[in-house]
Amino acid sequence: MPPMPANRGPQGPSTVDKLKMGAMMGGTVGVIIGFIFGTVNIFRYGAGANGIMRTLGQYMLASGATFGFFMSIGSVIRTDASPIAVEAFARAQRRPFIMAQRSDAYRPRNQ
Repeated sequence: MPPMPANRGPQGPSTVDKLKMGAMMGGTVGVIIGFIFGTVNIFRYGAGANGIMRTLGQYMLASGATFGFFMSIGSVIRTDASPIAVEAFARAQRRPFIMAQRSDAYRPRNQ
């Protein structure tokens, strides 16, 4: 087997990149959920003294910020692997080791 090259080429995204990606995805989903939830609440209970746009914006901002925060933390935790898990994954991905058959292996009896 040839030795591994010193420069392995481009790596995957860094932890900060994954944090930003999780925040963007979570923020987008949170804003959409906030829009739906805010619209339903405005239809049911009215906008109140703040008006429709401000109330809807508060729902969207609060939901987007909360969901984005937790999604970014979750994406970092998910990608932060322990050395034990990395080693187990590497062992599972390697080629199987096949042993030669022994001559005194089990043989069925002739009946």
